[in-house]
Amino acid sequence: MHRVVITGAGTINPLGGDVPSTLEAMREGRCGIGPLDIRDVDRLAIQIGGQVKGYDETAHFNRQQIALYDRFTQFTLIAAREALAQSGLTFSGELADRSGVVLGTSGGGLTTQDENYRAVYEEGKNRVHPLIVPKLMNNAAASHVSMEWNLRGPSFTVATACASSNHAMGQAFNMIRSGMAKVMVTGGSESMLCFGGIKAWEGLRVMSKDACRPFSATRNGMVQGEGAGVFVFEDFDHARARGADILCEVIGFAMTSDASDIVMPSKQGAARAIAGAIRDARISPGDVCYINAHGTGTAANDKTECAAVADVFGSHADRLMISSTKSMHGHLIGGTGAVELLACIMALRDGIVAPTIGYEEPDPECALDVVPNEAREAKVEVALSNAFAFGGLNAVMALRRLAI
Repeated sequence: MHRVVITGAGTINPLGGDVPSTLEAMREGRCGIGPLDIRDVDRLAIQIGGQVKGYDETAHFNRQQIALYDRFTQFTLIAAREALAQSGLTFSGELADRSGVVLGTSGGGLTTQDENYRAVYEEGKNRVHPLIVPKLMNNAAASHVSMEWNLRGPSFTVATACASSNHAMGQAFNMIRSGMAKVMVTGGSESMLCFGGIKAWEGLRVMSKDACRPFSATRNGMVQGEGAGVFVFEDFDHARARGADILCEVIGFAMTSDASDIVMPSKQGAARAIAGAIRDARISPGDVCYINAHGTGTAANDKTECAAVADVFGSHADRLMISSTKSMHGHLIGGTGAVELLACIMALRDGIVAPTIGYEEPDPECALDVVPNEAREAKVEVALSNAFAFGGLNAVMALRRLAI
């Protein structure tokens, strides 16, 4: 099997417009959640979110591109530009043929759908732009990335709700590890902060009106965010031969299905995914130092995740650091695992563990070291990134400081 490393990272999210500013915000425990600035916000019960504030699409794209790119595609391309620039790769010939794109999203072009449903049903228009379908389709971002960088290998989109990014990155990892591909551009993107997107989530009654406080006894729900995280996964030998700067190594991945309930999480399903990633990485539970938790801030998710961690790690659970950066950037749904992977890379590469901010009171059912409110310096050799989605779909990645 081929070793897989990460040689590029890019992002735009509520904490920053690139990786350096995002990591700085995570180190400082800064909150990117605030009042929403969207149309008809006064008709919403939930009026906060992790929004990319001050975003100007004309600073990144021309008029023709804007007509074709939904906001989630725009976010993806911005993040991909940063990641691929850092990697130093260009694609032609055989490398182009053996390089591809796997991205995750849940809502895809939901903003485009919302705008055009409004135009047709509320404003009574009888025609829409001829490119609405290619603008709103879930694979739009993956297709545009493949076209912009000449990636002619396997390219597709994964849609598994909140686990979409981790599932996508897991597929990219397995493709390189198996020898199917040399390089994969992977991650995820989401932009569901529109009237229809928020109104739909309100119906679930899992949203907080004031803040995201994962693992705290005072938590009262999740907060939506938007943005993208994109990475360059590369065959280790290929990266080393060209002298690439390697951020970390991807060493394991597992996915499971609860097969039990469409919205309520299962401890057993989560635990099997965590244990599976450890087994796939050929490490022991005691090797894991840090877990970037799914940590949504809902009562059901947080206690279920903590119980799963306790089951898998036993007494070692008390020595683990486990934090949720959703407390800072919100829940990016299909893009969330990609932005959270940045926190894992920061822990492995810089020795800084991102905090769980907003933590107020201990919860006996979440009695783990959740790195409350302040970032922590620590040597982290192995990290896990958890993602547990509605529908009982779980995906966990294992990463390691590079060991040559």
